[in-house]
Amino acid sequence: MVGRVVISSAGRDKTKVMVIIKETENYLLVCDGKERPVERPKRKNPKHLKLTKTYLGAQQLETNRALRKALKQISSVYEEEM
Repeated sequence: MVGRVVISSAGRDKTKVMVIIKETENYLLVCDGKERPVERPKRKNPKHLKLTKTYLGAQQLETNRALRKALKQISSVYEEEM
């Protein structure tokens, strides 16, 4: 699931588009490249995330700048659904 785009459904970051960068036993680590950079991901319960069918490539996950750029393009599609 690493690289999968998700939408937060609970918490103060509700409705934000993020990407999964790591899986742990009970939690997923997500980031958006701005408030939550790759170096400091947010730990989220999988119940509080809506999974999408979109995945990002490895080069889009390398830097915060590339991540923000990719999520900006994707978020416009998902904002229409919300």
